Amino acid sequence: MSAKTDTEVVIGGKMFTLSGYESEEYLQKVATYINNKISEYSKVDSFRRQAPDTQGILLQLNIADDYFKAKKQISLLEEEIQGKEKELYDLKHELIASQIKLESTEKTVKSLQSKVNEGAKKIARMETERKDNRNRAKQVEKAEG
Repeated sequence: MSAKTDTEVVIGGKMFTLSGYESEEYLQKVATYINNKISEYSKVDSFRRQAPDTQGILLQLNIADDYFKAKKQISLLEEEIQGKEKELYDLKHELIASQIKLESTEKTVKSLQSKVNEGAKKIARMETERKDNRNRAKQVEKAEG
């Protein structure tokens, strides 16, 4: 666990000491976010006319709204990631199945190629035997004739 950090920040023109286990930069970032919200709403006439307590509640509601929208966005992104992970998983399995099928097909091609080569050798032997037999038959005919 990291050390506890105490950081002086200005929020709404007032100095506050924020304490937490986050970095000083993070605590300043939080204060900046709140100051931006205050600045954003201070530009709206209907907000400025509200009592300070009501302004505080409206700011809190707006920040809570931002939080829930961000949380929903995270949830949607997580669902999208899960969908992409499932799609990736399926594609990997499809790839593996295709590789297995390819290997099997390559073995079949090699086996068939071997049979073709054996057949070609057999044909060549038979043609040679046929030629030899013809030549012997011609020699026998000459010798008899």
